Amino acid sequence: MRRITATALALIVVGSAAAPAHADTRYLSYNASDRITQALTKGVTLQVRRGLFGAVQVERLFSTTARGTAGFTRGGPDAARRVLPQGAEENDIYAIDQDGDGRGLSRALCPGADEVWLIIGRVRAPRPLTMQAVGRWSDGAYRHCVTLSYDWRGEWATAPQAQTPRD
Repeated sequence: MRRITATALALIVVGSAAAPAHADTRYLSYNASDRITQALTKGVTLQVRRGLFGAVQVERLFSTTARGTAGFTRGGPDAARRVLPQGAEENDIYAIDQDGDGRGLSRALCPGADEVWLIIGRVRAPRPLTMQAVGRWSDGAYRHCVTLSYDWRGEWATAPQAQTPRD
């Protein structure tokens, strides 16, 4: 019995150590599906990492139509979920990193907020995607800023190239 338990434990340890090797990065592209989303972001490409068991984590957002990219950090306050509009089913919270173009994205989505999170629905190709932007203001209040709705466009084989200015 001990031998079976030891063997099972060894297999679990080896399997969990190999899990990062099986994770893969994908680039999923979406078009804005309503006027509000189109005015703010037009289209986006998400860099996602799919884990061993199919769990998806969003790592970065690329602007599909213009130069710009923002990184995400998974996690955020539960208070951000509590201010979502009634009927919202999104659940995965991501903080928008404030380096690079992340600050501009935060300001566009929630003008005047000190911190901004995107609460994203389940990311699955080829399904539509909804994101909720929530901000925290200097008074400590959390407020829902905007709902972004996207239609599936396709999947890229590699990361979109950043456009470089021509001399």
